[in-house]
Amino acid sequence: MQGAAEHKRQVEECVAHLKQLLPFTPDLLIQLGTGLGHFGDRITSALMLPYSEIPHFPRSTVASHSGNLILGYLGDKKVAVLQGRFHFYEGYSTKEVAFPIRVLSLLGAKTLIVTNAAGGLNPLFQAGSIMVFRDHLNFLGENPLRGPNIDNWGPRFPDFSTPYHPGLIKTALDSASFCKIANVISGVYVCIPGPSLETPAETRWLRESGADAVGMSSVPEIIVAKHGGMDVLGLSVVSNVNDPDNFEPIILEDIIATAEAMEPKLEQLIVEIAARIPS
Repeated sequence: MQGAAEHKRQVEECVAHLKQLLPFTPDLLIQLGTGLGHFGDRITSALMLPYSEIPHFPRSTVASHSGNLILGYLGDKKVAVLQGRFHFYEGYSTKEVAFPIRVLSLLGAKTLIVTNAAGGLNPLFQAGSIMVFRDHLNFLGENPLRGPNIDNWGPRFPDFSTPYHPGLIKTALDSASFCKIANVISGVYVCIPGPSLETPAETRWLRESGADAVGMSSVPEIIVAKHGGMDVLGLSVVSNVNDPDNFEPIILEDIIATAEAMEPKLEQLIVEIAARIPS
């Protein structure tokens, strides 16, 4: 595991490098997940930096994650877009997974919108729904804040009584209603290690644990964002819903296809949310 001193050095070097390149401090940071990579096309006056050109950024091995940091404007908002993410199952630690979020928080971003594709656990959900995170369960078995705390980055024991900003949750639901986007619900997201998809027994257990949707990403980034004082909103495209008593095979290509089919609606929703967030 990477040492705390080395992690701090890499973060600080990356922050210093990006400070020389970025045209402004972004107000809003948006992280795009599986099948949701085209949102970057909506950013105007954009500066695109491939992850491979940013010091110490990890490299995504997942084909549907482009791997670019985009800086520009979404309406009148100064935004940074992470076009693709990293995963615990790729072999990274949770600190490495959340590295870009730590860097952008230190650069001044105040609000984070996280998107991903997830499997539905709640039997009332439908494939193609959008779930607004109300809470989460971290079943990765690792926390990105483990180890020595850097007090300038955040408190040793950050409060998670409201992991997702209530005002942002309301804004998301109000925006969905305004845009007439159907099947936007709220629920509890659970993050598992992967990459093997959940068994029927695991699906039943996750349901009984109180989760409404399951995925393999986002929670490390959210923990680091909250530690850094950011307000967080989470959005999942529900790609499928499985009944543990009548289990169907889960095909990755189907998950990506559902996420891609929902991308226009999710983009519309994010644009409306961003417009309603105070500058």
